[in-house]
Amino acid sequence: MDMVIAGGRIVDPATGHDAVGDLYIVDGCISDVPSARPDCKRLDAAGWIVIPGLVDLHTHLREPGDPAAETVLTGTAAAARGGFTTVVAMPNTRPPLDTPDRIGELAQRAAADALVRVLPCGCLTQGRAGVAATDMSALKAAGAVAFSDDGDTPLDERLFEEIAVKAQRLELPILDHAEDKRCSAGGVMHAGSRSRDLGLPGIPEEAELLAVDRDIRMAAQTGCALHIQHVSSARTIERIRKARDRGIPVSGEATPHHLFFCDTDVTSTDTRFKMNPPLRGEHDRRALREAVIDGAIAVLATDHAPHTADAKAKGFMDAPFGVVGLETALAATFTLLVCQSGMPLLAWLRRWTTGPMRILGMPPPRLAPGEPADVTVFDPEAEGLVDPAQFLSRSVNSPFIGSSLKGKTMATFCRGRLAWLDDDGAKRLRPES
Repeated sequence: MDMVIAGGRIVDPATGHDAVGDLYIVDGCISDVPSARPDCKRLDAAGWIVIPGLVDLHTHLREPGDPAAETVLTGTAAAARGGFTTVVAMPNTRPPLDTPDRIGELAQRAAADALVRVLPCGCLTQGRAGVAATDMSALKAAGAVAFSDDGDTPLDERLFEEIAVKAQRLELPILDHAEDKRCSAGGVMHAGSRSRDLGLPGIPEEAELLAVDRDIRMAAQTGCALHIQHVSSARTIERIRKARDRGIPVSGEATPHHLFFCDTDVTSTDTRFKMNPPLRGEHDRRALREAVIDGAIAVLATDHAPHTADAKAKGFMDAPFGVVGLETALAATFTLLVCQSGMPLLAWLRRWTTGPMRILGMPPPRLAPGEPADVTVFDPEAEGLVDPAQFLSRSVNSPFIGSSLKGKTMATFCRGRLAWLDDDGAKRLRPES
């Protein structure tokens, strides 16, 4: 629909623009003049912030393979409610996205069901088995924007080097789940005093560091852009800082749950706090916050990992790793980083927009005339408790349930289409004339 978003604070991290004004959407694009159509709508955004749609570099849509936990429709509905207009779909589905046909099937599902843009990520190895590389060139031709064996990483260094060389030639990044499972096998939470107190087997940070060291070495040798998913350790951050100072093309991302919580929040019964990598110590949480604020970690990502209630009810030893995050990420990071830590609004937005798109080598969303109308409107003053009854995701395995967060998505437009409208937003929507 054509739309006037009126009187909001328009903030565009790609250009640095930050001013109160009106934003016009005409024929699915940003326009410098309002629509002349009689059915144009007006959204009163006074007191709200108008931003480019957020980008999640790390989303699990679970389709194909586990529609009880999530589907393309429910996952992208959750994304829209959270203010996201682009998500990168991880390939650890069943079957995995390791052939051009499977990439194409996901694209068809997205074309039919998705409320926001879905960018497929192809597998590094066939069947995600870590034995033989996929046909990466064919995956790119089918629409893959990056490569990952998310949930795993190839441990054979010669194979990984072969893959990195191919990715570099294709000019696509590797999004690496940095975990050496020879080191982490059997663990369910961070190895430390808390795991010993709870009697739960630990995952040492060395499991992450071994893989990170390998990733940095491969990035240096091949020139491939290597992006480390869900960084959890302060020592990983220091490695990334030093590598980037040497000009090595390595980057990292932080998730809201690793920024917000640490291992002392874990109990032996609440599996909403079971994720991989695990929540580490307070020192690691503090270092991760500092790295996001100062830009050493220039990407925020949700690692939205839905699981059914039955799966998460199996107890801490047997429940799957993972938490949902699309519907809480904006509020959690806005609350923690902007409201509580004083991070500039533009810098925070860049972690959700220009940062992830730079990893993909793609232009960021912009609020400029002629650009696709990927737009999010949020109320920075709205505050409330996270209520799973309001989730649009099929899964509710969130550690943020019951948390008081500030910032609420009022409307999300993807390519000019209204993908989400909050009830409070609907009260401010009316005909333009």
